[in-house]
Amino acid sequence: MTPNRRTFMKRAGSVAALAAVGATGASAESGWTTRESPTGSTLYDVEETTAGVYAVGAGGVVLERTPKGYVKVLDGGPTGNGNSLYGADVTDDGKRLWFVGSSGAIGEYDVETGTLQSHSAPMDVTNNFNDVSVTGRAGEANVYVAGDSGKLYYSFENGESQTWEYTTPASGSAINAVDFHDATSGHIVDGNQTVLYTRDGATWDKLGIENANHNFYGVDSDGFDDVWVSGGGGTIFHWNGSEWIRSDTGDAGQRDIEVAGRDEGYVVGGGGKVYDREDEKWTADATPTGQNLKAVVLLGGESAVAVGAGGTIVER
Repeated sequence: MTPNRRTFMKRAGSVAALAAVGATGASAESGWTTRESPTGSTLYDVEETTAGVYAVGAGGVVLERTPKGYVKVLDGGPTGNGNSLYGADVTDDGKRLWFVGSSGAIGEYDVETGTLQSHSAPMDVTNNFNDVSVTGRAGEANVYVAGDSGKLYYSFENGESQTWEYTTPASGSAINAVDFHDATSGHIVDGNQTVLYTRDGATWDKLGIENANHNFYGVDSDGFDDVWVSGGGGTIFHWNGSEWIRSDTGDAGQRDIEVAGRDEGYVVGGGGKVYDREDEKWTADATPTGQNLKAVVLLGGESAVAVGAGGTIVER
């Protein structure tokens, strides 16, 4: 597997840094702690880079976790117009944070120099973008953007102007999430309860899921025989290469999922719900928030960061 954002989960510095950020509330049962947030706006995604954890959200806010707490490094999005940011990802070397959002917003943020480059409105498209996945090193990335109009936009040349192309992988329903496990191989989920895969980054085929009966919100692509999907009604699906295995965690919609191996992973969703994967089963964790959670990132071992409505940040 080509190295990706999970490369950085095992860094001791990131895990140790959790203890350095001021806490405002905690759940003694599970170890989840609420952190002070410099925004009251919804945070839609969270990622880990070589410079630490970053979160993105409404109004184009980008937060960085520092030893003194979370601080704003960007407010207004890549164009400064206040476009909300709904998805983020990092290059394989962890040096660039990419984010996408409303009105065609696409940004590439260098976490080492603090410089920002806008790739917004590719092909003059100003529709909403829901998610992004990037593969490759800083400055040399393949970029895949999930469109709310059902189109998947992609550039094999780091998002440079005139290098963008697009395809409509399925029925035209909104693509809710995208994730790649190597340079040109990955998965998407759309608003028509469909999971699709690609091997070349451009052409897509259906993988499932029949009779799911719930919308799909999150996807974690770890290989062609290892795909996780989270959805409405507390549903979690796992593709093991031969069949979809379904788990039910309750009524809350599960907005995001990230898994590493058989027994390391989290899924997060409505009402502050968090489920922890242990002994190949999903177990509910108590959290100190009732806010809807939108995204989670693993940092190694049991450490993780989740973000959501009202600027909520919880860490374990």
